[in-house]
Amino acid sequence: MSEADEPRKTALAQASAQAMAIDTMGGRVHVRWDDTAQATPHGQIVFFAEFLATAGVFDRWVDSCPLSYSSPNASRPRDVLGTLMLGILAGSKRYAHIAGVRGDAVAAKALGLHGMVSEDSVRRALAAMKPEASEPWMRSALMSSVRGALDRPWVLDIDATIKPLYGRQQGAEIGYNPHKPGRPSHVLHTFWVGNLRLVLDAVLGSGKQHTSGHAKAAMARLLDELGDRAPALVRGDCGYGNEDIIDVCEQRGLSYLLRLRKTANVKRLIERLFRREDWTRASEASQGWQAIEDELRLSGWSRARRVVVLRRRIKRDIALTVKRKGKNDRGDQLVLALPYDEVQDNAHLWEYTVLATNASYDIAAIGQLYRDRCDCENGFDELKNQWGWGGFTTHDMHRSQLTARAVALVYNWWSWYVRAANPQARREALTSRPLLLAAVGRATSSGNQTTLYLTPMHAEAGLIKSMIANVHAAIRHVRSAAEQLPKLDRWRALLDYICLRIVGQISLPTPPPTLAAPG
Repeated sequence: MSEADEPRKTALAQASAQAMAIDTMGGRVHVRWDDTAQATPHGQIVFFAEFLATAGVFDRWVDSCPLSYSSPNASRPRDVLGTLMLGILAGSKRYAHIAGVRGDAVAAKALGLHGMVSEDSVRRALAAMKPEASEPWMRSALMSSVRGALDRPWVLDIDATIKPLYGRQQGAEIGYNPHKPGRPSHVLHTFWVGNLRLVLDAVLGSGKQHTSGHAKAAMARLLDELGDRAPALVRGDCGYGNEDIIDVCEQRGLSYLLRLRKTANVKRLIERLFRREDWTRASEASQGWQAIEDELRLSGWSRARRVVVLRRRIKRDIALTVKRKGKNDRGDQLVLALPYDEVQDNAHLWEYTVLATNASYDIAAIGQLYRDRCDCENGFDELKNQWGWGGFTTHDMHRSQLTARAVALVYNWWSWYVRAANPQARREALTSRPLLLAAVGRATSSGNQTTLYLTPMHAEAGLIKSMIANVHAAIRHVRSAAEQLPKLDRWRALLDYICLRIVGQISLPTPPPTLAAPG
């Protein structure tokens, strides 16, 4: 055997191993590859790692993980979960995208990993977890990421979002899918902390399990787990105003505000109330909405309940035509159409919303309180478009459920971190990642000391440094308190500090004060 048997490098490969002269539009640049240097495009991950380490939430998540290997050559659970977390944080939406963080030795060291693992190792590790063990593990981690901040009155928002699928996955069924009709999908029933956009739980179901009845068991379990931190109000969109969801709230003595579908009985109620004179006045504060209350008993209800009807006059110049394409049509055709929630009266158009509620709030506050629910739609958009809720799909639903909750957990941690850095307002990942994660980092080691040189590429370098200073102030506060109280729950103390800073800047999403009960 001789050197002649070794594979020879191509001319391009030989040139790549040496310095390369590149003629750019700005002049000649000499390029040399360096695969051994410790560098990262996510240099500010060290500050986020310190934030998690101060409260120990990442360590607890890893320690309680039900993953175990018998082989001594297998990856550590910490390496698997750390790789998954960094991939989610970096914006990955597929398992294959995790390869983009595989060589990040700086981030691996900051998270206490031996090294990043491959995307195949992450897939196999999630498959190795048994559902009966991984389910309570992830639900507990999600609840713990938020529960410490729920000692103030807060609103529980419930809603569902559709996740279109493009393969033959388990549970890929054709159900309700307004954006891609006829496309198989999964559905995620999600429970939010209103207006803070924090996820308490997310339950994955097949495409046909989009109705509220499939969220009843998860909702009841969640409310029982909350215990004395139950919400002041349960709020849901159209489809949740039925007997099973209302029954869960009434059994626990909780107030609810749920939108009703425009069924035949609801439409008859609207017609009956239309001519009444005791509607509230439309104002700029109410955004043009008028309100009136009455009682209604639907066919699926066990008794009559209080309902609040909202109406608003809309202009005639709003587009009333829609494009439809019939079987015999050659192209799109414009036809006159009135949506189901509009009524025409003397050339005026009215849109209606009917809400079922047992809350004793002023009728003038009900409309705005329900309109605040629309904020959770922004959370869905962020999680699906800027995080990984639209991806991380496998053939089995078990791993898809695991990653959906893992994405929500990392999203919660990052949301708290960003609010610590910027308590004045909430920032979505589209703007917070370039500010608080992205920076070119180069690590050098001398003795036992590692120095990380950061070069922010963002134009607001001064803003970044001030935001990091806010995070360090929160960390110093928790550490000083922990020195006096060794048994202090650091994560709860950190959330208390952040919430107090938020209260100092903006008001928390607190329901309006209740009125005195009549009689």
